[in-house]
Amino acid sequence: MSGPEPVHPLPPTPVDTPAPEAEKKGSDLGARLLTASVLIPAVLYLINLGGPLYLAAVIGFILLGMREFYALIEEKGAHPLRSWGYAAGVTLPIVAYVGNEYHVTMLMTATLLGIMLTQLRRPRIEEALASISGTFFGVFYVGWLFSHTIVLRNFHEVVGSKMGEAAALLHSAESGAYYMVFATTCLVLCDAGAYFAGRRFGKRKLAPQISPGKSVEGAIGGVIVGTISGLLCRAFFLVVAPDTVGGFGWGAALLFGVLLSIVGMVGDLVESLLKRDAEVKDAGALLPGMGGFLDRLDSPLLGIPLMYYLLLAHTYLQVG
Repeated sequence: MSGPEPVHPLPPTPVDTPAPEAEKKGSDLGARLLTASVLIPAVLYLINLGGPLYLAAVIGFILLGMREFYALIEEKGAHPLRSWGYAAGVTLPIVAYVGNEYHVTMLMTATLLGIMLTQLRRPRIEEALASISGTFFGVFYVGWLFSHTIVLRNFHEVVGSKMGEAAALLHSAESGAYYMVFATTCLVLCDAGAYFAGRRFGKRKLAPQISPGKSVEGAIGGVIVGTISGLLCRAFFLVVAPDTVGGFGWGAALLFGVLLSIVGMVGDLVESLLKRDAEVKDAGALLPGMGGFLDRLDSPLLGIPLMYYLLLAHTYLQVG
């Protein structure tokens, strides 16, 4: 009696197949704006608040993003170990909040070992590679990357523990809130700028096999809007909360704005690649006009870690 058939990935979508993203873009604009009008103030409030409620919101976003990510890879025939993924997704931001990067490394290692040991007990060994890799990639892609929102929000304490008091003095206790708002502003408005510039001027396709709706003109517009938005964000904080800006000068704001905008679009394309492979238009449907939470986290998943590491490098150069 033959055993169960092994699970194989579905064949890739032919290049000439119309992309799900190529549907009418303007039809959901009203719903998109309404959702943004609710979501953006809530996010800004949580960033300003910080503390346990901010941590709880980050955990919630991670769980929702991981849920949608695992649904994507299940469309490819894989069977992720959701319980291990969710447990790690909850624990990672908590460890980032109360611990340090060494503890995060230990947790990631323990998670991988646990996933592999659990897979040894499953009856269908044909799925082992897809199950282990898919589960752990979800932990890394959503859980670990988005946990950088914790260390960026608490940047004053984090940089002090890493580089000492002299580095901490360059950043006020609430500078992390400014850095989070700066990064979020660049990423969100770059996305909006690319959307509207692409609709108005888009002619040349940016990545037709991954996201046919995106254009080179839209990308350029997104970088311009995202960079200008970052500069305006710094100007705003110089007026309302000058202490939070610290040693983050205009040159840094300009450079960071450009890099965040570019990397944010790369994050958008990466998630589009995953959706394209799974043959779905959106990762979810929780946010009217915007799709799922993973569709909103795509740019921050790469942009927030970039902001954090750029700030560490910038601080190191200032102290050195």
